[in-house]
Amino acid sequence: MVGSIEAKSYLTNGSVQLQHNGLNLEEKLDEFRRLLGKSDKDPLKIVSIGAGAWGSVFAALLQESYGGFRDKFQIRIWRRSGRAVSRATAEHLFEVINSREDILRRLIRRCAYLKYVEARLGDRTLYADEILKDGFCLNMVDTPLCPLKVVTNLQEAVWDADIVVNGLPSTETRQVFEEISMYWKERITVPVIISLSKGIETALEPVPHIITPTKMIHQATGVPIENVLYLGGPNIAAEIYNKEYANARICGAEKWRKPLAKFLRQPHFIVWDNSDLVTHEVMGGLKNVYAIGAGMVAALTNESATSKSVYFAHCTSEMIFITHLLAEEPEKLAGPLLADTYVTLLKGRNAWYGQMLAKGEINRDMGDSISGKGMIQGVSAVGAFYQLLSQSSLSIMHPEEKKPVAPVESCPILKTLYKILITREQSTQAILQALRDETLNDPRDRIEIAQSHAFYRPSLLDQP
Repeated sequence: MVGSIEAKSYLTNGSVQLQHNGLNLEEKLDEFRRLLGKSDKDPLKIVSIGAGAWGSVFAALLQESYGGFRDKFQIRIWRRSGRAVSRATAEHLFEVINSREDILRRLIRRCAYLKYVEARLGDRTLYADEILKDGFCLNMVDTPLCPLKVVTNLQEAVWDADIVVNGLPSTETRQVFEEISMYWKERITVPVIISLSKGIETALEPVPHIITPTKMIHQATGVPIENVLYLGGPNIAAEIYNKEYANARICGAEKWRKPLAKFLRQPHFIVWDNSDLVTHEVMGGLKNVYAIGAGMVAALTNESATSKSVYFAHCTSEMIFITHLLAEEPEKLAGPLLADTYVTLLKGRNAWYGQMLAKGEINRDMGDSISGKGMIQGVSAVGAFYQLLSQSSLSIMHPEEKKPVAPVESCPILKTLYKILITREQSTQAILQALRDETLNDPRDRIEIAQSHAFYRPSLLDQP
């Protein structure tokens, strides 16, 4: 990798550790432990809450990097117990295991192979928490991970954690962290929380505003907002675990984002830090909204590059328009933010969901939690953003009609997705009609309107 120095050094036990930019892993770990005030015999304790694809991969990356330093580092992952693995998934999992000699040998050494044989034959039922211990995420069985320490008791998982990683869907974040707050009443130290969640809630009282996952966590637990950060970037979980080069940004207060960026950085996974928590977190939710539409367009036009480019121009202009309402000086949709949007529209569960809906291979009655994919977070985000931007109290002046209109009237794609996914009054074909702008306005016009007016509404983030 350009700009980095990688070398191997040998520990006294003969194991190999990687040096990155002059610091070996143990030195990085020790540096971060000192920042947290950890004593020599007190390991750094990290817990990942939620076992979706990204949450599981994030935990596995840390386990592979620092898990060898058992006296100094511990990581565990929490997921609910009782989720049965279907017979079809068990059969596919068995095929994956037998196609990978390294995985097969690992399971045999751990005396864990026989249960997969029995599940393949239908003689026993596997459970999601059970297979996760062996490195199989239910939403990503084609990409085996390293073995993980799995905890199904939430109190046991979080009560003494130094760092909590939120890998839950935004729709579950508030409820779970309200429960977590009950277990932290006697805590003396304040944990650091890293949220991977993308999505928002809308609240209408006392004034219309959005609540992002970091805000939900802050409200539910009372943990100071400077201790709650967001991490996101242009990446696909399975590809990151397979060591494809990727990058991400950790956003929040300087006190924690800079040392965390250094601690999380790996040769193939570069983490930068950024102060603009609002724009990155809102964009994290918006990209999932528009990824569903991108999947529909791809399926309905037989992957037409022209149609997809027209859609990209319109959806990015709507995203910029919306972020200018929410942030006074939002980070430009360029660089990593644009790349994150691009990869989500190109490949990801939300784009897949849009494609499958348009092809008729799934239907809206199946809900937004799909077996083998997990929660399709873009669906709830469509409803939340539409509800917020349709409020008459937020009206803006229409540039041509010269009358006040709700902001959503300037977002035809968002309006159409709402009618397809939420009210179900239109079919997926309607997304193509939304691209045919009868006003003949250049998408840039929408951007210029947002940038040239006093659009910023602090109340939308529940700020005075």
